[in-house]
Amino acid sequence: MSTQEEYLLTLPLGKILGRVCTSIYDQTYYSFEGIPYAKPPLGKLRFRAPHAVESWTDVKDCTKCARGPLQKNPDTNKVEGSEDCLYLNVYTKKLTSSKPLPVMVFIYGGSFCMGAANRDLYGPDYFMMEDVVLVTFNYRLDSLGFLSLRDPSLKVPGNAGLKDQVLALKWVKKYIAHFNGDPANVTVFGESAGAASTHLLMLSEQGRDLFKRTIAMSGTALNFWANMPQLNIAFRLAHFHGYKGDNIDAHVFEYISNLAPEKLVVHSLLSEEDQRNSYMFAFGPIVEPYVEEGCVIPERPFDMQKKAWSNHLSMMLGGSSFEGLLLYKVLKENPIVIQRLFREPELILPEEVRRIRKHKDVKKLGITLLKLHFGDEEPNDYSLFKYLDICSFKIFWHDFHRTILARLTFARAPTFLYRFDFDSPDFNFYRAKYCGKDNVRGVAHADELSYLFYSNDSRKLFTNTAEYKTIRRMIGMWTAYARSGDPDCDESDPIIWDAVTKYYNLRAMLIGKELEFKEIPEKEKLLVWAKLYPSPQQLCGADREEDYYWGVPIPSID
Repeated sequence: MSTQEEYLLTLPLGKILGRVCTSIYDQTYYSFEGIPYAKPPLGKLRFRAPHAVESWTDVKDCTKCARGPLQKNPDTNKVEGSEDCLYLNVYTKKLTSSKPLPVMVFIYGGSFCMGAANRDLYGPDYFMMEDVVLVTFNYRLDSLGFLSLRDPSLKVPGNAGLKDQVLALKWVKKYIAHFNGDPANVTVFGESAGAASTHLLMLSEQGRDLFKRTIAMSGTALNFWANMPQLNIAFRLAHFHGYKGDNIDAHVFEYISNLAPEKLVVHSLLSEEDQRNSYMFAFGPIVEPYVEEGCVIPERPFDMQKKAWSNHLSMMLGGSSFEGLLLYKVLKENPIVIQRLFREPELILPEEVRRIRKHKDVKKLGITLLKLHFGDEEPNDYSLFKYLDICSFKIFWHDFHRTILARLTFARAPTFLYRFDFDSPDFNFYRAKYCGKDNVRGVAHADELSYLFYSNDSRKLFTNTAEYKTIRRMIGMWTAYARSGDPDCDESDPIIWDAVTKYYNLRAMLIGKELEFKEIPEKEKLLVWAKLYPSPQQLCGADREEDYYWGVPIPSID
């Protein structure tokens, strides 16, 4: 990116100073970074729902991104970012045109404990090949964004980070026209935790009418890691940092409210049993313990789908072909996890299935899935990749499939599916991050981001390379969908992208070195995974049928 000149823009809130920039591929665009959309969430606003920003009289310098949310860097173990983090960035190809431009709002991932809206990770250069407005924004993470307490008087029911997202979208709807964006044509898209957030906003009444369509990349609201159980995490956090009192919300809240902010993102809170149940992080979206104004998740996300305001909106979702590579380093260093799976095959099952099913069924189902992925093979030095394949299904694709089945049941609008499988030797930056210098190939979790955003790892490509063609295809399809709801575009021609229409028809856009539209290779395994949930008639003595999720009308394993 090169900067040509500064540009002054007047909003109803006040004046902002941005830049006229040139992208890596020589497109000119306008950049406004570090615009406040909420009051700083400090003092009494810590852990609580955000308040809209107030107007200002001076000129805001919006020529660089704000600091990211407070978080612990997993590579350095150092605390980075700031509590004062609720800022957004707007990049627009044109400030004047005959019609306002479609708006794309991106929500970053990072397990609800990492990430930031900055150029280091999410540069706009590729999107600025098209006539669109791109918005990225920070939201609070970890305990600062997802602490939950049951005592209504404390006003900390949880999901403050999701409420940040709602406020950012309200800001977009109110002010994006001043950047030549169309407030009636907003597409929200996100990756991983950002994709789960995107889907949650579709289900929540708080998201009503703030956007027109969505793209969920490698995550949905049904992924188990996007539904945190009540684990007394606030009490554990206080205890971790020296609290000696009882588990009384008011006392716990007072204690952690007086902690230095850096301590709020430094902790180790999950028990061995939590980890056996595959809980991956301590803080994230949660069913709020009571309903107040602004409540985002009043009940289980699956139940929210049945009557969601967004069932008339189209949705695109999908993921990478080898999502499980995300855990390559962790499992390589802890091979005992694979051995334990063969001793306790029920651990392969989602925790909810183990809770619902009878004990004798659980082991049987676990063995069924082990054979599905391992065949008759005993664990050995090469088992790592088959175990990572299980992770692809358990952590990601199984719940993508559940989301599709639920959409076919409850939604009245198209659901488009994609599978990203472009395996570049040196441009899939997330695989490189997970696997280091090991000679590993495959398309890992988040690898599609390498072809949507220009980052610190990116480089300018020759236009005849497969990597450049993949960028053009991804940007072409994503922006075409944002423009009209139809992802077909010149870059995908002559391949036609149709919606999923039947329970057993998992046809998708397969994005590899070339494009194909056909059934995904994971289909047969996904159908076996989908049969894990019992029907109401098979619950055999359950106290209340409504306590259980059995998904959609598909047969169960006998």
